[in-house]
Amino acid sequence: MTDPYIVGTIDITELVFLAFVLFFIGLVFYLRREDRREGYPLEDEATGRVESRGGALSRASPKTFNLPHGHGIATPEAGARDRFDIPAKRAFGSNGAAYVPTGDPLLDGIGPASWANRKNVPDVTAHGLPRIVPLSLEADIAIAARDPNPVGMNVLGADGEIAGTVSEVWIDRAEHVIRYLAITTPGGVKVLAPMAMAVVKRKSGVIVIDALLAAQFAGAPSPAAPDTITLYEEERIVAYFGGGYLYATPERQEPIL
Repeated sequence: MTDPYIVGTIDITELVFLAFVLFFIGLVFYLRREDRREGYPLEDEATGRVESRGGALSRASPKTFNLPHGHGIATPEAGARDRFDIPAKRAFGSNGAAYVPTGDPLLDGIGPASWANRKNVPDVTAHGLPRIVPLSLEADIAIAARDPNPVGMNVLGADGEIAGTVSEVWIDRAEHVIRYLAITTPGGVKVLAPMAMAVVKRKSGVIVIDALLAAQFAGAPSPAAPDTITLYEEERIVAYFGGGYLYATPERQEPIL
């Protein structure tokens, strides 16, 4: 019979087990390093003091990302901190207390109205074309005949008042869906509203977006270009409307009974 031991009392089974243990320990350290790429080092909520970044085993080395469609490369800055100069104050003096806005919560980036500082370039398709554009620029996509065409419909806010009229729809070239409604307010201001927050009333021929009051639509951020929208502009628009579900009226900030 072949001797199962390699050296002394160590056999193949024991070597395989030891190899697995070493691999698993290495995997734990690798995952702990990788999951600290963003949001670290932590800071004390009460004092703002930044904690130590830790040793080499607790933080990952910088990583460079090659961006698609000729947008170059990006190397996240190690230890970069997000801004914390938002116009808000704590509801009470304790860690974990909610922040109460002191300015315009729909624009100041607080709570549900917060946004990420994404790149100020348009999202693109696999072919490098702007992904979200007005429907009038895309000849190969049309609204299905069985569906109501939003263009020309009045848009009602949460108060039931007319916020504006849909003048155009912006579509997603990649997924063939409507992403935004271009709305012209009674004052002539043109804004984009997320289609995901709109309810089309087929019978009455109106669209309801109850995220905001009618008068608040005119304050929504708008794209700088008439036919393209950047990732950053999308963040700002969605944050404005999303924040309305909490900040549009004082009553929405009260406890739900």
